[in-house]
Parts: sequence; C-alpha cells; structure tokens
Amino acid sequence: MFFLYLFVAIALSSPPSFTILYNNVPWDERLETSWGFSCLVEDGGKRILFDTGGDGDILLSNMKILKVNPKNVDAVVISHIHADHLGGLWRFLEVNKKVTVYLPSSFPGRIKKRVEKMGAEEVDVQGPMEIFPNIYTTGELGKGMKEQSLMVKTDEGIVLVTGCAHPGIVHIARFAREFLQEEIYLTIGGFHLIGMDEKDVEKIIKGLRTLGVKKVAPSHCTGGKPIEMFRKAWGKDFYDMGCGRKIKLMR
Repeated sequence: MFFLYLFVAIALSSPPSFTILYNNVPWDERLETSWGFSCLVEDGGKRILFDTGGDGDILLSNMKILKVNPKNVDAVVISHIHADHLGGLWRFLEVNKKVTVYLPSSFPGRIKKRVEKMGAEEVDVQGPMEIFPNIYTTGELGKGMKEQSLMVKTDEGIVLVTGCAHPGIVHIARFAREFLQEEIYLTIGGFHLIGMDEKDVEKIIKGLRTLGVKKVAPSHCTGGKPIEMFRKAWGKDFYDMGCGRKIKLMR
C-alpha cells in the first residue's frame, strides 16, 4: 500500500511536459514527419493527446519509437475539424477506446457519433472548461473556423498549445491570459502564418510581446520565414518544436 501511495504522489508531483508526436517540421530523425500536428501533454499523472495528426499509422509508429503507450492516454482533445488534426483519431481509437474525446461543439453529428460508436466517450466543447486539474480548454474560439486550444497552468505561467490558431494566435493568447488571470510563459503549436506578409507577422510578434508571452515554440503551419522571424525576436527564449521534441517544466 505504501508503494501505491508513493507512486501516486510521484505522479501528481511530476512536472508538466509537452511532446510533439506528429509534425511536418522535423526534429528527431527516427520519426516520420507528415503534414499535421499532435502533442502529448502530461501533468499530474494525466495524459492528454492534443490533436492526432493526419495519419493514424504514422502517429502510432512515432509513439512507439518515443515509448509512449497509447493505452495510457486519458483524454483526446481535437482542436478543429481539419483532417491533418483529426485524421489520426480513428486509428488511435482502435488501440485505445477508453478515453474521453473533447470535440468542438460545432463538429457535425456524424463525427461525434463515430467516436461513440468506436466505444469512446464524446464531450461537446463550446465554452472554456477544466479537463483535469490545471489543464483547461479555451472552448471554441473564432467566427469562421471554430477552434479550441489547451491552457496548462504551471509554476512559470500558462503554457498555451494551439493546433493551427485559426482564430489568431494573439487573440487566443489574450483570451488565455484573461481567462486564467496569469501570464503566458510559453506558446506551442501552429500559428497559421504561412504566406503572410512580413509586416503582418511583425504585428503578430508585437502583439504577443505586448501580452508578455515569455517563450515561443511555433511549428506546423506557422511557415518557415515566420518561424525564423520568431526565432530572431525571442532569441534564447525560442524553442524549435519539431516532431519528437519534448519540453519539461516545473510545477
């Protein structure tokens, strides 16, 4: 019994970590890259799979190489309906159906029914909600493409994880800061800036700086040139966050 309590205590005190399982931006040469995004969020003994990439076989293969057991995942959060974030879900559920899947409320009924038919629990997400202690979803944001992001409270501040940031990365960051009433320590994920004019990217960088975002880790749909602009703007506080990269923080 003592060892059980010790195990639980260690799990609850373990620092939050963020591992990129699927990305078109490379990092770990052992992994297969493909267009899309998936990030494993671990905190307080809980594991959340944020997005599932576009190909479930690639996702599961990368998880195996990184020694991430899909059966140990507690919940899946899908940011938005695009296939490069949703496509890997079905293959994943074939391996682990004992999860709760958090889908934006605007998703069509056929997708929600398919999740339930595969044996998983489906939760409609409209507004912000707490998924596990210290881990929240922003709820659906955006007027066109509805999208949810993850907010994780750490000792350093909020870690914000975005899929594609269609509602605008500055808007999402501002929402997270105001909702949790804490500073943003790190933003991870796709910022959806491919093909954007450099002056517009500079405005976004200025917007995040004004909000006090301390560190950034843009990838996926951010685009090569914008990523380099973020690297220059944040310097040592910029993280390359390609496929296989893992970051651990303090609680």
